[in-house]
Amino acid sequence: MKIMRLHHVGIILKDMETAEAFLKQFGLEEDYCEYVEAYHAYCLFTKFGQDESPIELVIPTEGVLTEYRGGKGGLHHIAFEVDDVEAAKKEYEEKGLMMLEDVPALGAGGIIVNFLRPRFGFGVLVEFVQQKEENKMLHEHER
Repeated sequence: MKIMRLHHVGIILKDMETAEAFLKQFGLEEDYCEYVEAYHAYCLFTKFGQDESPIELVIPTEGVLTEYRGGKGGLHHIAFEVDDVEAAKKEYEEKGLMMLEDVPALGAGGIIVNFLRPRFGFGVLVEFVQQKEENKMLHEHER
């Protein structure tokens, strides 16, 4: 498995009002926002340029993410783009390193995702992201 690039950095915020204030404070613009049922959260991605990566603002509506850092939120994960999330899972599990999901989840914007458990990422929650084929063609065209 080859990591292609940093896909995004994920930050949990307690509500949409806080997310909007974060965007405004740092001069960021929303690219798109989508509700991801698997994680019970709105995932808002910022606009980004050719040599940049977006920030993902995660706004949970229920579940374990609402309790992150005592409900305060904060920096949550880094995400690397890979060609094949299933191959990444297999490669890490063959080394005895476990992923969070048995089956990759569908993320916002049509990406396929899985996370390496933080204890295997040196305390960092690492997400692996696979672009769907139609997204790959779109992103290659943009570059």
